[in-house]
Amino acid sequence: MVQWRIITMVLIFGLLTGCDSSEESAGYGNLVINFSHRVDGSAAAYDMMIYENAAGNNYEISEIQWFISDVTLIDKEDGAVVLDNDWIHYIDTQIEPSLRWAVAEDIKAGEYKAIRFTFGIKGEKNIPGLFSDLPESNMIWPYPMGGDEGGYHYMKLNGFWMKDEIERTPFNFHIGVGQIYAQENNITGFVQNWFETTLPLSGFTIDSEASKELRLVMNVENWFVTPHVYDHDVYGGKIMNNQEAMGKISENGADVFSVEYQGE
Repeated sequence: MVQWRIITMVLIFGLLTGCDSSEESAGYGNLVINFSHRVDGSAAAYDMMIYENAAGNNYEISEIQWFISDVTLIDKEDGAVVLDNDWIHYIDTQIEPSLRWAVAEDIKAGEYKAIRFTFGIKGEKNIPGLFSDLPESNMIWPYPMGGDEGGYHYMKLNGFWMKDEIERTPFNFHIGVGQIYAQENNITGFVQNWFETTLPLSGFTIDSEASKELRLVMNVENWFVTPHVYDHDVYGGKIMNNQEAMGKISENGADVFSVEYQGE
């Protein structure tokens, strides 16, 4: 009887260690996201009036600052792997290190077919005081214009356009929480303008004990095109209190981003 108990315990132990071995054999890897900003397929150039958008506005870009958050990997069975430990990253075209994000989270090795992320910050996370240090703290959104769930800009795209084709005029192409006005200067509600976007990744694999690098591209011209042709002459240089303009920007964001494998 004692012998059978010993044999049974050995078998159980073998099964348990076998499971552990299987889990360990899958291993974990890491993800590195490099960020690029392009206009019409070429690297964005700054402080030069060389671009024209779909509305016919001649414009130049000074800087682009924005947040990506809630990155989620979609595996081949459509399961979602949420990277919630390192859940947000700030990108600034004037801060070179911000253009590379080594996600500080181990990712189970395996095949993934898509990456999904939030442009900006979801309302329940976008709280005033989330960031106390620069440069992220400079993205603060005025509390009266966003309330408890409007802490920070999603993006600042700053530059100049030729107003009425004759006057070089600054624009603050900013997006964050919008407002509903019952009458002038009387805010009765807020609108969340963040959005999620899913980018297909053919053959995307995380290898055990290795880093997968990909390049996430913001195609700047697409902010001004589909489904709404955005005209700086119509909306002017400052739109933080203009939900119509910010709503169109949010809807145009559906095809702003694309992804490439590093080195391909």
